[in-house]
Amino acid sequence: MNIHSISSPSHALFKYVLRQGDTPLILAQRLCEWCGHAPELEIDLALSNIGLDLLGQARHFLSYAATLSGQDEDHLAFWRHEREFCNLLLVEQPNGGFNDTLVRQFFIDAYHVLLHQALGQSRDPQLAAISAKSLKEAEYHLRFSRGWMIRLGDGTKLSHEKIQQSVNQLWRFTGELFHCDEMEQQLAEEGIAVDPRRLREPWRQIISDTLTEATLEMPQEVPYRQGGKQGLHTEHLGYILAEMQYLQRTYPNCNW
Repeated sequence: MNIHSISSPSHALFKYVLRQGDTPLILAQRLCEWCGHAPELEIDLALSNIGLDLLGQARHFLSYAATLSGQDEDHLAFWRHEREFCNLLLVEQPNGGFNDTLVRQFFIDAYHVLLHQALGQSRDPQLAAISAKSLKEAEYHLRFSRGWMIRLGDGTKLSHEKIQQSVNQLWRFTGELFHCDEMEQQLAEEGIAVDPRRLREPWRQIISDTLTEATLEMPQEVPYRQGGKQGLHTEHLGYILAEMQYLQRTYPNCNW
């Protein structure tokens, strides 16, 4: 079954919930790659804990998606192929140095706070409940990433240059956060989903205020990359899935 070809109302909700689950799932996988490799023990623990928070959020969304599709959350996580994942392109970008990971995290944290604030008002009680719980974690994540953005941006000459470079490089993936397709628009009009276009200006305000405090510059507008929500990914996702899905695909239905 190609999830991107489904058009019925119930499957539209399934696809939307799947999008909300796939983004934190892939980001959690990325963050946990830092375990044992972060520049400081404090950062190592923080990134791992944030990754676990995101994994918990992903499980809630995927569990709900599973009830809508008659599958289970493990099947959705481990048995879908690359083109069936609906995560934002931003979160599948490589960790790079800590500066790249930090900027990626800051961009998505600011987005997640606004998303969960709005989605907490959804007419769908399950979506509203998941987002209300996720918001508390997203606010902590944003405090962490914003604090480090300011500390390193307004730090040494080298740290300032590295953070600015990462901001400039990852900026082209931020436009997709606010791209609204027909399915999202319809669900938003029904009071179920959030029209991501409403989040653009408050997101830019958070980013602008933080960059100003960090003595960093807002990037110039560039051609934006998008397509992740429709299953069109960068070359990086396949490698993430190969590692994440290896055990289940090698030993199907294994139990601990």
